[in-house]
Amino acid sequence: MRGLDGLRGLAALYVLLFHSWLLTFSGFPRNSGPAGLGWLMYGRLAVVFFLVLSGFSLAISPARHDWHLGGVVPFLRRRARRILPPYWAALVLSLAVARWVVPASHLGPPTGRTVAVYGFVLQDMVTAPTPNGAFWSIAVEAQLYLLFPLLLLLRRKSGALALVAAVTLPVVARGLSAPHATPVEGVNWLTPNLAPVFVAGIVGAGIIVASDRIRGLPWHWLAALTALPVVSLIVAKGSVWTVGHYFWMDLAVVPAMTALLLAVATGRPVALTRLLATWPVRRLGDFSYSLYLVHLPIVMVVSRKIAPHFVAHGAHTFAFTLLVGAPASVLCAWLFSEVFEMPFKRKRTAAAADAPGPGACAER
Repeated sequence: MRGLDGLRGLAALYVLLFHSWLLTFSGFPRNSGPAGLGWLMYGRLAVVFFLVLSGFSLAISPARHDWHLGGVVPFLRRRARRILPPYWAALVLSLAVARWVVPASHLGPPTGRTVAVYGFVLQDMVTAPTPNGAFWSIAVEAQLYLLFPLLLLLRRKSGALALVAAVTLPVVARGLSAPHATPVEGVNWLTPNLAPVFVAGIVGAGIIVASDRIRGLPWHWLAALTALPVVSLIVAKGSVWTVGHYFWMDLAVVPAMTALLLAVATGRPVALTRLLATWPVRRLGDFSYSLYLVHLPIVMVVSRKIAPHFVAHGAHTFAFTLLVGAPASVLCAWLFSEVFEMPFKRKRTAAAADAPGPGACAER
């Protein structure tokens, strides 16, 4: 589904814009920049969308095969080949930039602990000076991959509603039992909170084999309808409140995000599907994983080391970062993907094409 690639590319581009804003204006989550740029402050929600999209993409092939995975070990091997080589290459790049050019963490430059924690993708469980602030979600996704076979089993044996309830109700119960009904989130142990997001994508993949009546529902309008109260709440409460309540906001945006995927999967709205089918957007989606991995060190160098020599602080730095850092990030991500991502993706896709059964999906 080319539309899914396009959505992934646009989400990665939004994360780049978010980090450009974050590195330019101080005081996050307070908006100290121009009011017109306030919409760039919610990079966390783009990562939530990545997780919904990941669950959806991975579940497409099992949905077509009565929710059978086709083997746990082959699945995990394919995931490792797809995710780890580019990640480890980006880790080396990020370590070098954070050590010798510009620090990436308030905890200081990377250490041996950083190499061990991030090398084994343990950053959601163990704290260490980060070499790249975008890497937190890679650990979350890796843990969700380990749970994916179990989630599929529950979907096959008990149905979609039971799966959603089994994963979501404990998270909601934890939230309601916390002081002021908003658990304080740190930099670790986010996977349990975000598991319902991933599960929403898995359940949504059922649209692939749904009846014509279900597929014919106006999913794009349902996406807009369910997004309206969330957007209204963000506008009314502001960025400080929203960021402080991400535990609940992550769950609140999931219905709209899932409905958007269902809309694109069924070819609506036409204007959006045409946009996602254009060559630039599809191409951006092809190397969106590389863009997500490498953009932050590049943007940090541009914003912190280069821009001060040419422009004043504030909006001028932001504009400079966009004009220089964004194109540089996209170009470097494309080159990076050609070396560290595409060879593994092409090899995996070719192998999957030769293998019959549910294991033959070209997961993203």
